[in-house]
Amino acid sequence: MSEDIFYQIIASSLNLNFANIKNVCELLDAGSSIPFIARYRKEASGSMDEVVITTIQTMLQQLRDLEKRRAFILESIEATGNMTDELRDTINKATKIEELEDLYLPYKPKKKTRASVAREKGLEPLAKIIMSQNSNVDVNNIAQRYINEEKGVLDTAEAISGASDIIAEWINEHAYTRSRIRKLFENEAHISAKVIKDKEEDGILYKQYFQYDEAIKRAPSHRILAVFRGENDKFLRVSVEPDKDKSIEIINKIFVKNDSSSAEVVAAAVKDAYTRLIETSIETETRNSMKERADKAAIEVFGDNLRQLLMAPPLSNKNVLAIDPGFRTGCKVTVLDKTGQLLTNVTIYPHPPVSNIKDAINKITNLVEAYQVDAIAIGNGTAGRETENFIKRIHFNRDVIAVVVNENGASIYSASAVAREEFPDYDITVRGSVSIGRRLIDPMAELVKIDPKSIGVGQYQHDVNQVDLQKCLVRVVESCVNSVGVDVNTASKQLLTYVSGIGPALAQNIIDYRNDNGNFSSRKDLKKVKRFGDKAFEQSAGFLRIRDGVNPLDNSAVHPESYHIAEEMAADMNCKVSELISNDTIISKIDLTKYVSGNVGLPTLNDIVSELSKPGRDPRCLFDNFEFDQNVKAIEDIQEGMVLPGIVTNITSFGAFVDIGVHQDGLVHISQIADKYVSDPTTVVKLNQKVTVKVINIDVARKRISLSMKNI
Repeated sequence: MSEDIFYQIIASSLNLNFANIKNVCELLDAGSSIPFIARYRKEASGSMDEVVITTIQTMLQQLRDLEKRRAFILESIEATGNMTDELRDTINKATKIEELEDLYLPYKPKKKTRASVAREKGLEPLAKIIMSQNSNVDVNNIAQRYINEEKGVLDTAEAISGASDIIAEWINEHAYTRSRIRKLFENEAHISAKVIKDKEEDGILYKQYFQYDEAIKRAPSHRILAVFRGENDKFLRVSVEPDKDKSIEIINKIFVKNDSSSAEVVAAAVKDAYTRLIETSIETETRNSMKERADKAAIEVFGDNLRQLLMAPPLSNKNVLAIDPGFRTGCKVTVLDKTGQLLTNVTIYPHPPVSNIKDAINKITNLVEAYQVDAIAIGNGTAGRETENFIKRIHFNRDVIAVVVNENGASIYSASAVAREEFPDYDITVRGSVSIGRRLIDPMAELVKIDPKSIGVGQYQHDVNQVDLQKCLVRVVESCVNSVGVDVNTASKQLLTYVSGIGPALAQNIIDYRNDNGNFSSRKDLKKVKRFGDKAFEQSAGFLRIRDGVNPLDNSAVHPESYHIAEEMAADMNCKVSELISNDTIISKIDLTKYVSGNVGLPTLNDIVSELSKPGRDPRCLFDNFEFDQNVKAIEDIQEGMVLPGIVTNITSFGAFVDIGVHQDGLVHISQIADKYVSDPTTVVKLNQKVTVKVINIDVARKRISLSMKNI
């Protein structure tokens, strides 16, 4: 199958232009990144966004994998000498991997089976006679001819049994039969679970699945993953199957021709084929399909949450004092400048058992004054609320805001090689405090240093396919980093790694060049970096920013390949490019149609003037501080009926988790998110969204809080 056919299949499936699909596929094959194509090749792609381009990339790979498997199967069957024109044509027309595998099954090399043993005993001719279901044939009489003590066929019963094993294998390998049963599983199978005997107490977390039954078409991803986890943990016994009698009846209609004695043997073989071979095989397929579907949904939730977290608004251009709270070991305090560089660090002990409050206040006020601190970042872990209350009791001589920061993953960062490389002379507690402060200054720049799976914004992330999860999360991080843009003179290696066309090796080379030669003064200087070739420059330059550089366009998303267009626009307006930037009066007079050429159309030109109007605009929202109810500090402080402010910390397919400031997030179940029916929580709430919730249930022993957003 040719590549053009692949493009046509994708175009037809997505209802998109063939030429645009072909352009995108060829750009991907040439090494272009998805962010680059979406941003700088709009004419070629038809202005597709990253989601569509990712879908095309996935579909293209699936089609290529299918074609590779098809070629292998054709070659394998040819080698056996069993290939026919009809079979070859059928294989070439197959559009799904399952169809290919069904066609290959009769010719696939097998280990020893009951059917192969029967063939060795010379019983295949008897199986063919029985399969013909001739009404004039008496099975027992015919079977007597195949009694052979030397081969182990001692009587007619053994002969018929062996022939039945062969017939069962034929039925199992019949492509149409497998297709019909597969469709029945897809449409009518149920997933059911029961608790394993004597596991009720140990498996209490799965109590809701001790007697569970649900149609697989209706089962949401989180329940599928929960049930399979319970099975893996050996607390649940799980089955996936449709009505067995209906399955057998479908197969009977295909193979049983009459009511002869031969047909009775075939009917028995049908039942054996289904219960021993087909059911097990198709159930495994169905389970895998369910798992893939559930994984995909869970991974999408994780990806959406991660995107929202990375795109959280930064607190730009502020000096920050960061606190990693603690009781016995004290609170680790660091001061960071506006770029996140560590200036100093101390430890204070404002809480029991030390309770040196006066000394703590003196240290904090002195640091705020000495370093002109604008904001205080407080980790939301142990002693977080107590530290927040302590800070808010201090009277400063300047305006200072206190912000509670989600510290998920900070401990992982502080113990990582990245943190040791950044701060070789400091222990993990200081590194953790720095991470908390930097998350306030620029959440994305700091969070890219942590494995996304450790940030804690997904559901069942350890149960899903880890390869698919990692691919998705990397795509999300790349998308966010490139949509915001990166200051090449201040970015960390980890942040640079995610820039289109760069990767870890080039990111390190950029850091090395910066350390040896000082800041980059223009994008052209990037080509002086070791192994930074034309392709890397093409893919990355538009996403890298250089503030106060030689060329003002270097601090914008205008790609260097389009600088000549901006320069022509400025010349036509009788001004310099620097005078054109941010001057909407002049920009509004530009006639874009004048600059349309072979590869440059209005989509690119509109992007150029948009950047000229607001160069390097950060797509993230403006920072907005949030405060918890100061009367609620622990789970014991809350009561049913309380209405409290909260912030969304995680979103799953079954609801949203909300931090109300008591060290234990509460769950707003999907049924409690809005006054109307909600099928997807993400349509109502977003990560880090400030919400008002009502407490509807508290389980102090299990540390569970149920919340509602209805009727508030």
